[in-house]
This record gives sequence, C-alpha cells and structure tokens, in this order.
Amino acid sequence: MKTLILYDIPSKLEGKYWSDNITKSRQVDPLSAPAPADITPWSPHRFVLGYKGLPFQVEWVELPDIAPRMKEIGAGKNRLADGAETYTLPVLGDPNTGALVTDSWEIAEYLEKTYPEKPTFSHKSKGLIRAFTSALINLLQPAAIFPIFRASQILNERSAEYYMATREVMFKQKISEFSPEGPKRDEHWAIIEQAFTTSKEWYVEEEGKWLMGDVFSYADIFTASILSWLNRVLHEDEWEKIASWHDGRWGKLLADVKKECNHRM
Repeated sequence: MKTLILYDIPSKLEGKYWSDNITKSRQVDPLSAPAPADITPWSPHRFVLGYKGLPFQVEWVELPDIAPRMKEIGAGKNRLADGAETYTLPVLGDPNTGALVTDSWEIAEYLEKTYPEKPTFSHKSKGLIRAFTSALINLLQPAAIFPIFRASQILNERSAEYYMATREVMFKQKISEFSPEGPKRDEHWAIIEQAFTTSKEWYVEEEGKWLMGDVFSYADIFTASILSWLNRVLHEDEWEKIASWHDGRWGKLLADVKKECNHRM
C-alpha cells in the first residue's frame, strides 16, 4: 500500500501539529476562518488514520502558502455558506486511488468508504454523530476566540502574522482584545466548562467509556480532537484545568482515544 499524504499546518510545538479541526469549513461562524479561509481549528484526521492503521506522511504548509500549494497539486476549494469558494486545510492525498479530499468530514467519509475494515461510523450512526458534532461545536463556539487567541502564539512567524491579520479582520478587533484576563476570559472559561458538563451528561447515558457505550466511534474521535486542540494551544496550567474537570474524565478520554488510534503524539 502506498503512503497517504496529509497536508497540514506546522507550529513551533514539538511534533509541529496543532490544528485538530473538526468543523465543517463550509460553515461561516467564529470557528471558521474569514475569506480567504484557510483552516478550521481542529481535526480528527490523524486519529482516523491511526485507528484504521493507514500509513501516512505529513507535508507541512505555512498558512500564506495554502492557496498556491493547493492550486499546484490540484486540490479542490471549499464552498462557504455565503457562496464563496476558497482553499482550506486539511487535505488528504491518496496515491492508491488518486483522490484529493478536502475538509475533515469529507476525509472521514472517504476513509470510511475506501478503507472500511475498522469502521468509525458503526451501526449506521453517521447522521446521529453529525448531529452530535454540530451540537458540541455550537456549545463551544461562543468561547472559541480564547483558544484561537492562544493559537496565534504557537505558530511560526509567517503563519502567525497571517493568522493574526486575518483573525483581526474576522473578529473586527485587535488580537490583544480577543480574550483578555478578567471578566471576558472568565466568561470564556464558563462557556467551555458548561460545554464539557453537557458532554459529560451525554457520555454517562450509556455504560462504558465511549459515547456509544462499549462501541468506539467517530463521536469519540471528534471529542478527543477538540481536547487535543485545547491541549496543544492552551498554556499547560489551562489545559490541566480542563483535563481535571469531572474527576479527570477529559484527560482520560483523550489518553484513551490516543491509545485506541495509535496517535503519534
């Protein structure tokens, strides 16, 4: 089997990866980049590839280089809700089939169809999982500006400049005003904690450590990819705060999903 190629954005962090994006990049909301869009904040693609045991290598692309590099390889654009079309990452290249797949959800669907041996949408659960992912995004969306602010601090210089400039346009404020210490940051923390409190209620509905009880699914990958994003972009003490909520449930869930998916980092 030929090695798949994952086009991703590097950071200054060990291992380089950081952008674990799960949102549909066709949405226009604070979790999506402004036109020209480039990336959505987190992604389950690494988890899915690892779970299915598929060999892949990463080609790192700095944010300002996404459009020219994607044009060069012939990747398609994503269509935003306002009708605009733009290049985004992640993109998956599969030399075994010749496919170039853009957008995390489409990547997950492609891998499920092309490599079905270890399903992530068990028991015809795709529709329900899609509803779950949308619900969780909606819960986190009002506070997304906080980790977006933190992400600006871990990128390489060229990408950081591009990232800050485009996000300031999107939010119509200076990046220093995104989530300052004090009441605004406290509000963001309260929203994030409530989102995970609601998620905990969903998880405890079934016996077993996964959302579907004893059945591991894309829903768990989705949740873990959010946790991984927060783990990578937030300060260590901030991540430890999240990991400790609900008797350490979220730190343990991320560790369990990484183990299940043979995650590289």
